[in-house]
Amino acid sequence: MGKVRMIASEFETANKVTKNRGSSKTAESGGFVLWQMNPDMWYVELALGGSKVHAGCNGKLVWRHTPWLGPHAAKGPVRPLRRALQRTTASMFTNARCIGEKKINDDDCFILKICADPATLKARSEGPAEIIRHVLFGYFSQKTGLLVHLEDSHLTRIQNNGGDAVYWETTINSFLDDYRPVDGVMIAHSGRSVVTLFRFGDTAMSHTRTRMEEAWVIEEVAFNVPGLSMDCFIPPAELRFASVSETCELPHTQRVVKPAMAPAGYQTRVAALERDQEGGTENNVRWTMDD
Repeated sequence: MGKVRMIASEFETANKVTKNRGSSKTAESGGFVLWQMNPDMWYVELALGGSKVHAGCNGKLVWRHTPWLGPHAAKGPVRPLRRALQRTTASMFTNARCIGEKKINDDDCFILKICADPATLKARSEGPAEIIRHVLFGYFSQKTGLLVHLEDSHLTRIQNNGGDAVYWETTINSFLDDYRPVDGVMIAHSGRSVVTLFRFGDTAMSHTRTRMEEAWVIEEVAFNVPGLSMDCFIPPAELRFASVSETCELPHTQRVVKPAMAPAGYQTRVAALERDQEGGTENNVRWTMDD
C-alpha cells in the first residue's frame, strides 16, 4: 500500500514548449494498493484525481479497467505489473547482457540490457498498431546488487487508413530509493518516475512530446497475507475479448465473476512496489540479448 503524486510537467509541439513548474494546484495525489500471489497473479487499484484504475492478472489473462475504456483484456503474453518489478527483477534479467557501467546518484552501477523478441512483439501488436521495439535497461548497484534505476522504452507504429504512419515512443525512467528489509527481503520504499511520450512521423510540424513525473512512497508491506486466495484475481465478468490473442482468450460463453477482495482486516497489509503502466513490462515472455 502506498501513496503517489503525479504531474504533467512539460508539453512540447513543433513551435511551442509549455512547462509546469510543479505547482501543487496542478499536481494530482492519490494512493495505490497491490495484491500479489505466485505464480504470476496480481491485482492493483490506483486512485488519482477523482478517478480509479484497476488492473489484474489471474496467471493466464491480463486485464484493465479504466474510466475511459471500461474493462478490457490486454493483448499478448501474460506479464507482471511495473509496480511489482522488485519481486521479479532477478528472473527478468537472468538472460540479460551487461553493456557497461554508469554512476547513478554517486552509486557505481553495472547496466543489464534485455530486448523483447520478434514473436513477443508480434503477439502484443494489434490492428493498425505494431510494436516495433521494447527494451529494458537495469542499473544495479555494484556495492549492494540492488536495482537503483530502470529504463523502459518501447516504440509503436500506427498506420491509419493507408495514410502516413505515426510513431509513438514511450520512455519510462524509474529510480528506486530507501531500501529497507521486510522479512529479510530488501524493498525500496520510495522512488520516482519520469515518463516521456513522443509522437512523430507524419509531418515535421506535427510532432508532440509530453513529459509526466511521479513520486511514490510505500507505507506498508506484508508477505503471506492471510485470506489472500486465487479468487482475489478473477477477471471482471464484463470483459471484452474482441481482439485478444488465442493464447490468453477465454471462451465467450465462460462465466466469470467480479474480483473478490482479501478480508478487510488485511487489505492494508499488502505490498505496493511501483506505479503501473498497465503491465508495461514482461516476465513470462521471451527476451533476446542484443548483440
